[in-house]
Amino acid sequence: MTSPDLGDLESFFASATAVTPVDLCPGIELSIAGTVPSLWRDQENWFGRSGLPPPYWGVAWPGGLALARYILDNPALIRGRTVLDVGSGCGLCAIAAALSGGTVTAADTDPMACVAIAANARLNRVEVAVSDVDPVGREDQWDVVLAADLWYERFMAGRITAWLRQIAGAGTDVYLGDLGRAYFPRRGVIERGCYRIEGTGDTERDAACEARAWHMPSTPAGDTRFSQAVVYA
Repeated sequence: MTSPDLGDLESFFASATAVTPVDLCPGIELSIAGTVPSLWRDQENWFGRSGLPPPYWGVAWPGGLALARYILDNPALIRGRTVLDVGSGCGLCAIAAALSGGTVTAADTDPMACVAIAANARLNRVEVAVSDVDPVGREDQWDVVLAADLWYERFMAGRITAWLRQIAGAGTDVYLGDLGRAYFPRRGVIERGCYRIEGTGDTERDAACEARAWHMPSTPAGDTRFSQAVVYA
């Protein structure tokens, strides 16, 4: 069976999502779905195929919410700079960076995610370049790199963390968002903000959780410095 064309992808996205305000990020709206499992079933039924990638692009994940809020609260970190949002998903962090004055590229290897990013950028009236090329392992060309909710699987987590450490060591500002998954790096990162997120029962074990924004500074490997968390309402 041939791969779906862009029109098929866009038609499914429009049918499976609804415009939803992002509570933690006032002013941003996203076209998202209810739950990943139900969206996954709908996606496979629509295209008549099994084994499609999980539709991580269909929800706003806690780490992305925390990182996007941190960016919106600190636009000077982004303004006038080139930004890459890696594994962008629904595009939330990319949109926050664009609203903060960055020149933004959002990268995701899932074609449906690329459709979601483009649609959500249009919805929020910002310019975001969308790339389906995996940037991990490539030579860095951005001032700032954002990464959120990418540490749920060992191999991918190790690959992304090694690359982020490499580019941070070369001088790129690297900011992360996560709620403390098993493979998130515990060393060489500095906590910048902690945010309580309600209504996460569809994506996480609990109905509410705390997710954090982190900075990975240019420091020697193995540095274990941390800052104390500040909890924001």
